[in-house]
Amino acid sequence: MATTTVRPPPLTSTSEPPPLFDGTTRLYISYTCPFAQRVWITRNYKGLEDKIELVPIDLQDRPAWYKEKVYPENKVPSLEHNGKVLGESLDLVKYVDANFEGAPLSPNDPAKKEFAEQLLSHLDTFLKDLYGSLKGDTVQQAGSAFEYLENALGKFDDGPFLLGQFSLVDIAYVPFVERFHIILPELFKYDITEGRPKLAAWIEELNKIDAYTETKVNPQETVDTYKKRFLPQQ
Repeated sequence: MATTTVRPPPLTSTSEPPPLFDGTTRLYISYTCPFAQRVWITRNYKGLEDKIELVPIDLQDRPAWYKEKVYPENKVPSLEHNGKVLGESLDLVKYVDANFEGAPLSPNDPAKKEFAEQLLSHLDTFLKDLYGSLKGDTVQQAGSAFEYLENALGKFDDGPFLLGQFSLVDIAYVPFVERFHIILPELFKYDITEGRPKLAAWIEELNKIDAYTETKVNPQETVDTYKKRFLPQQ
């Protein structure tokens, strides 16, 4: 088991910027952002810790220079590479996979490629169901989202992941599954893995991958955050 890396403190409105556009490749993230987590996992899995510097940003107190000098969208993740800054988490996962060394995360097999596109195109519906479940019929809406994953996990039998072997599709889904696996039992007494053995096995296998576990959120902080955002006190 790899030693857990000490996380540098997030940069705030009083933090100086790093020496921007000095040839260093930097990945700007927030430790709590599921979209940024996708690219962070990708960097780790490909063994790029020494090639891509992690720059955490405090989204509640973000530095003005981030919007002014790095990424005008003022969101995370973003990647500073070769004198330019790129954004959008899935685009960045694919960019890092294509432009850096390390284990490939995109499938070569035509059937897997096709299914990967199908799964990625379903993400908007999946996230809408998940976040909608916090305000609506929790069990029905979240259940539909996780039933989709349970069925998808039966497609290939050469491994426990969505394309059989670990890929960018698992990376696209896992940050959100991780959060709802924490908050739904805590806030709604709903266990997403009950009656879904493939989903349970998928989560168990993901938790054996250091590149992912090093990026996981603090469970109690996550519950508190979602409680504040989605369950305002009456």
